[in-house]
Amino acid sequence: MIITVDRIFSEADSTISLVKVDGKAVCFGLEDEYHAEKVVNETRVPAGTYPVRVRSEGGFHNCYGRKFADIHRGMLHIQDVPEFEFILIHVGNTDENTAGCLLVGTGAMAWEGDMSIQASVEAYRNLYSMVIEAAHADDLSIEILDSDRTAAWKGDALC
Repeated sequence: MIITVDRIFSEADSTISLVKVDGKAVCFGLEDEYHAEKVVNETRVPAGTYPVRVRSEGGFHNCYGRKFADIHRGMLHIQDVPEFEFILIHVGNTDENTAGCLLVGTGAMAWEGDMSIQASVEAYRNLYSMVIEAAHADDLSIEILDSDRTAAWKGDALC
């Protein structure tokens, strides 16, 4: 099973993406901004494909065990990202809620200087329920695409 994160718009502080599971659009994502060199707690994960496993320890795991007691079986943990540790998929609405992790929401607003996602808890519950079995079976990966950095998305090809 594969989660695809297709980054479609970015600015100085954050990035909006379309999140798909096995090719089907499921929700939007929000991450920190692009930096060629990593800036701690301010840089999105580099484009690429990474395994997603289950993390069953730490503060998020304990909190989500209470908050999502009906479905929680560990955090979705993006593995093997160079120079990054403990990259999770979790709830939140703005870049203030992430330190390199992927936030998910059912809607997205891409106003310049004020990007956010909405209904994060609903989106998280949906995405998590779709992929947690595959993560436990070590059969889940995440493909991250930088479409926001191509000419067409920057508007260069629109003139």
